[in-house]
Amino acid sequence: MSIQRFKIGPRMCQVVVHNDTVYLAGQVAEDTTADAQGQTEQILKEIDELLALVGTDKGKLLSATVYLSDMAHFGALNAAWEAWVDPANPPVRATVEAKLAAPKYQVEIAVIAAK
Repeated sequence: MSIQRFKIGPRMCQVVVHNDTVYLAGQVAEDTTADAQGQTEQILKEIDELLALVGTDKGKLLSATVYLSDMAHFGALNAAWEAWVDPANPPVRATVEAKLAAPKYQVEIAVIAAK
């Protein structure tokens, strides 16, 4: 059984690879002054970078879980998501409203991908 961890911090890591499955921690925007669409775009860019770090890409996404601080952001999320997602290989996705770690975050996204 092979487990690799990347971008390890004091309480968690950003990426875990187990055999040929890649798990990303929930990603949030760096620039939290952006609106929900802008935060989503930042998060999707970070997901691209983390997937590339371990040799995979969004075309191999299996699952995405999206957390919104308010379902009113659903349209903004989808505008960014639909411009980004591989239309030939979209993952399964769940979107839920939840209190996020801090009020400045409007969107958080966690994904699972194949290697």
